[in-house]
Amino acid sequence: MKQYFQIAGAYMGLIVGAGFASGQEVFQFFTSFGLYSLIGTAVATVLFAFLGMQIIQLGSRLKTTSHKDVLRQMCGKYVGTGVDILVTFFLFGVSVVMIAGSGSIFKQQFGISPIIGSFILTVLVIVTLSLNVKKVISIISMMTPLLLIMILIITGYSIFTSNANMEELDAIASSQSSGAPNWLVGGMLYVSYNIVAGFSMLAVIGGTVKSEKVARRGGFLGGLGLGLLLLLINLGMFMHADKIQGVDMPTLFFANELSPMVGFFMALALLGMIFNTAVGMLYAFTARFIQPETPRFKDSVLVIGLLAFGVSFIGFVELVGSVYPITGYLGFVLILAIVLSWISSRRKKDSGKDGNWTKVM
Repeated sequence: MKQYFQIAGAYMGLIVGAGFASGQEVFQFFTSFGLYSLIGTAVATVLFAFLGMQIIQLGSRLKTTSHKDVLRQMCGKYVGTGVDILVTFFLFGVSVVMIAGSGSIFKQQFGISPIIGSFILTVLVIVTLSLNVKKVISIISMMTPLLLIMILIITGYSIFTSNANMEELDAIASSQSSGAPNWLVGGMLYVSYNIVAGFSMLAVIGGTVKSEKVARRGGFLGGLGLGLLLLLINLGMFMHADKIQGVDMPTLFFANELSPMVGFFMALALLGMIFNTAVGMLYAFTARFIQPETPRFKDSVLVIGLLAFGVSFIGFVELVGSVYPITGYLGFVLILAIVLSWISSRRKKDSGKDGNWTKVM
């Protein structure tokens, strides 16, 4: 049972940094559709549970150390190569979004220019990757449980302290710009870009699990946990849709509403998660082309890091509204491959062959 929750926690921690923590992503893909966003969160929960379960379980079956093994198993050599390119370049896209997000936090919480804030994070990421300071990443990763607890407290406070009229809130939320044409596509895009972002590490996490049953259940529980967290964040923002218009970091806004001290610690936790995500994504992107722990790798990290910093000038909200939807649409190819692989596995099971890696419980 303990290992189930360890896998679930790793799955949740991996996705939270790129898609949950700021609240801006949830706002654009769910809250902006008003009350229909509740149905969208239900769709996303089912997809998170199903896809996480399949990826982690197949990683366990193949004992993979790279996402390429899983992609080739699901998609074949040629399509798998294409999806590999998609996953790889989205790693860079997420790095850019994280750097831009750090600038928004520095501006919103500390009144520092977003360019300076983004540059500080960029330097920290480059130095960390150049020195290979794994302990730093490990320490920052410990902030994941703290961030989850704070988000639960903040969103709970937001839900129960709202006195606004539901119809008014629905109208206000629905009038905001969205990252998708409707609530159904919004839920699917949200899951799609998060799965593309987390696919590499989910496959590797699965490769460390000996039992496919444990991997399956851990992925399933992690997906349900993400769905619950998504529902709470969405509800919290919907209940205060009249207050968060034009706010880059809604969760940070709510934290400061609760208490300036809570806001301060929330900002630190957010920066820690963003730093951790940026380090992981930039490392994975660079390592896809250059052998790690070599002089050339360090030089490449410097160039790519500065390039990501330059692209981040586009702005956090704008990047969330453009990079994530585009990758989400392209990520449907990956989701389709996972579904087809699941269908193929079921057929093998029905024909008496070894293909049973999709049963939930």
